Amino acid sequence: MKWLCAFLKGTKDGEANRRRPRVTAGEETTLWEEPVRPKKEEPPRHNNEEMDHALALALADDAKNTKERNHDKGENDEELARAIQDSLNMNPYQPYNPCAPSQTQARSRGYRVCGGCKHEIGHGHYLSCMGMYWHPQCFRCSSCRHPIRETEVFSGSDSLLYSVSQFTLLGTDPYHKLCYKELHHPKCDVCLQFIPTNRTGLIEYRAHPFWGQKYCPLHEHDRTPRCCSCEKMEPRNTKYMSLGDGRSLCMECLDSAIMDTGECQPLYHSIRDYYEGMNMKLDQQIPMLLVERQALNEAMEGESKGPHHMPETRGLCLSEEQTVTSILRRPRIGANRLLDMKTQPQKLTRRCEVTAILVLFGLPRLLTGSILAHELMHGWLRLKGYRNLKAEIEEGICQVMSYLWLESEILPSTSRYGQASTSYASSSSSSYRPPPSKKGGISHTEKKLGEFFLHQIANDTSSAYGDGFRAAYAAVNKYGLRQSLNHIRLTGGFPV
Repeated sequence: MKWLCAFLKGTKDGEANRRRPRVTAGEETTLWEEPVRPKKEEPPRHNNEEMDHALALALADDAKNTKERNHDKGENDEELARAIQDSLNMNPYQPYNPCAPSQTQARSRGYRVCGGCKHEIGHGHYLSCMGMYWHPQCFRCSSCRHPIRETEVFSGSDSLLYSVSQFTLLGTDPYHKLCYKELHHPKCDVCLQFIPTNRTGLIEYRAHPFWGQKYCPLHEHDRTPRCCSCEKMEPRNTKYMSLGDGRSLCMECLDSAIMDTGECQPLYHSIRDYYEGMNMKLDQQIPMLLVERQALNEAMEGESKGPHHMPETRGLCLSEEQTVTSILRRPRIGANRLLDMKTQPQKLTRRCEVTAILVLFGLPRLLTGSILAHELMHGWLRLKGYRNLKAEIEEGICQVMSYLWLESEILPSTSRYGQASTSYASSSSSSYRPPPSKKGGISHTEKKLGEFFLHQIANDTSSAYGDGFRAAYAAVNKYGLRQSLNHIRLTGGFPV
């Protein structure tokens, strides 16, 4: 304010000086004198100072208000620019993320770093997900590695399907909805479609306990073929072989299937040799025939009495005289069915306690052999005078012999459970273990099939075959086969 007062004072003094002519000594000067004008009466000096002070205060207040208005205008401009930027970044289809930070939190950081490329996100479009920010081109599916965009195009059978961008999080990994479904939603191994959800919204399916084949529950009732050997269901892109009696066979089982009686004879003799090596020689030559399903069922009905049978009978040890139709020549394979099967009737006469052993045709070699080992044990028990055994005892010990033979085929050098297959030798003079009956060993596929048959025997749920096997196996594993058989002869039960 002092400078303002000085300025005002200096202005008046200056005007007075300009009006006053300069006079210098020694110069002739004609003086011009300004006409005297009547002077206005000036207010008192102290009144001028008060006016100057008020004026200075007014100017200072005006300058202060102008500065504040400019400051407020700058803040408003900044808010406006920020709002415009946010509106440009706003995506009407923001990906769902309950943990995404608010825009206020993001602004408080001062800058945004892309969660993909780790570079700063400048002006432009960006995405917010999983507590991070992303360039649109950096937010990618963890499966296909393509960006997850605002809109996605999926090709259908004859059209293009446009869908609003949606994604699924698995931990911290984002996926396209369809990519996630392809990776993690189970598909039916039969119809090859995604397994649908049930009424409660849960995915419900069936799975084979050994093979792990998953399928929709409806396939259990829609007549989908199932392999009569390995129990796998027929996939839609594969055709099983029809055996003509209501049974179907998959291609893996068909590869080692035995189709006629002559083809089965070498296997039958090798199993008799296996018994002889265990000091359990069969004294009688028991006929063996491969038969159709109908012939086997008829023969089973003709038995006045006999061992307990499973719901699906695959083998039979006959003790009655019957006429049975056997398969004489291997049928031809064509168009997923068997052709030109030649059969012949054969009359079986009783010369001893056992008339014949019948086995269902068309089963893989290992399954056919396990059936033969089981039925031969029935014959051995009858020929050795074991009478009136309970179903759990007789079927249990027969299943043990079937199990031990299978082990000798797929595990020729060591036993899966240790002592069971050698325990008989420990109580006798023999340590015989025959080589696999198939020349050149067995393939990986056939070995896996043999493991399945072992699994079936060990996990059977029936009282005679399942519980009987487990009780017999425990006795044989503990006391040996010879001592267990002697105990059965004396007591009619297993040693405990």
